[in-house]
Amino acid sequence: MKLDQAKRDSYRRIAKREGYRSRAAFKLMQIDKKYRVLKRNDVVVDFGSAPGGWLQYISKAIGTKGFALGIDLKPVKLIAENVRTLVTDVKDSNIEDKIMERLPKKADVATSDLSQSLSGIWELDVARQIDLTSRVVELFPSILKKRGSAVLKIFQGEGFDALLDRLKKDFKSVIIVKPPASRPQSSEVYLLCRGYA
Repeated sequence: MKLDQAKRDSYRRIAKREGYRSRAAFKLMQIDKKYRVLKRNDVVVDFGSAPGGWLQYISKAIGTKGFALGIDLKPVKLIAENVRTLVTDVKDSNIEDKIMERLPKKADVATSDLSQSLSGIWELDVARQIDLTSRVVELFPSILKKRGSAVLKIFQGEGFDALLDRLKKDFKSVIIVKPPASRPQSSEVYLLCRGYA
């Protein structure tokens, strides 16, 4: 077994042992531990939330007085009292209204681990993933508060630089993060955005 495969398996084992629904929870956990994105009592919108690993971590990080809304095409089993979910497509033309109907106020933080089923055609997969992330960014004026933050998964490839440039205009600070739980050879990185204008 290759070292990287062994590392991936170790995250799966830890996730199972600690009760997380996916190893992906460690990606957000590692970003948050290093950069302190999530705070007690925050309101968070999580895109691409199934099966719920990120929501599980978010629920603990924001505490019982915080609120998280998970959005995915697939239903997510109940996580905690401070979490609700919405089964819908991020490209739904009424998604902003559906989100704001469920939030107590505009979100302090938006997170996105969105990705479609991979086709194996790299250029196509990159284009689709960047398109999904771009759609999330389009929602920010309606759902994210001023000076809010975002953690967005994005594939590196054609379209990456254009979206990065756009985010740098919308946020005071944007940095590229590759958490240890993310496979080294993967084109996946995360954009940590702070200070929404």
